[in-house]
Amino acid sequence: MKNHTINFKGIDVSFTDSGKGKTVVFLHGFLGDKSVWDYYAKQLSSSTTRIITIDLLGHGKTQCLSYVHTMEEMAEAVYEVLKHLKLKKYYLVGHSMGGYVSLALAENYPDNIRGLCMFHSSAKADSEAKQKDRGRAIKVVKRNAKIFIDEAIPNLFNTQIKPNKLGISKSKKIALSTSKQGIVAALEGMRIRLDREIILKFAPYPVLYIVGKEDNILPFKDLISQAKLSDNGSYVLLDKVGHMGFFEAKKECLKIIKEFITFR
Repeated sequence: MKNHTINFKGIDVSFTDSGKGKTVVFLHGFLGDKSVWDYYAKQLSSSTTRIITIDLLGHGKTQCLSYVHTMEEMAEAVYEVLKHLKLKKYYLVGHSMGGYVSLALAENYPDNIRGLCMFHSSAKADSEAKQKDRGRAIKVVKRNAKIFIDEAIPNLFNTQIKPNKLGISKSKKIALSTSKQGIVAALEGMRIRLDREIILKFAPYPVLYIVGKEDNILPFKDLISQAKLSDNGSYVLLDKVGHMGFFEAKKECLKIIKEFITFR
């Protein structure tokens, strides 16, 4: 996939753009980058579907902007890419942190959203306990980011079955290319993010939750409850899948997303 960049507040934001027609914007999660969507971009981009993938602040080929990357600031960077491309209507598919960013974007630009897919993601703010966990993680990262990554990445996958060696290896490689500042800035931003369940309640567009039954990060029952907040909400529960469905159930997730953007 060919990389493009735009300038946002003095830094480069990297993205890919392929296909034509109705637009779907894919946003990766924490410690990821836009390459996690390569399979989906290749399968979905066509003469009728345009796929945009974007490296969020401090991830992939997008540079760090500050020592705290709020979800709102990440959303503004995404919006600047879409404005640069003269896009006014699009579907958002956000994995984990990418879902938090999608909600921040949807809050400010609701008329631009054709549909929202929360891919192993939550509209809730961090609990007090989770905020403390992120604080501890920040301390570990500042000492040794590799130790944090080696421990965090395998736990993103279904730990009840044989380890997904290929998925874990790919995810670690991407995570290790993320700068220490990028990791800390994202952790700080997620720790202070706002609760946006109200966005779901009043969403005038369809909302789809893709949920992993074996997700160690976000309890599946909580995500299903969130999906039901919207009059236009729906969910798909993936059996034997953790927090990384785009790796763990690649073909099934492709089919789900394709149906979501095709029939709405």
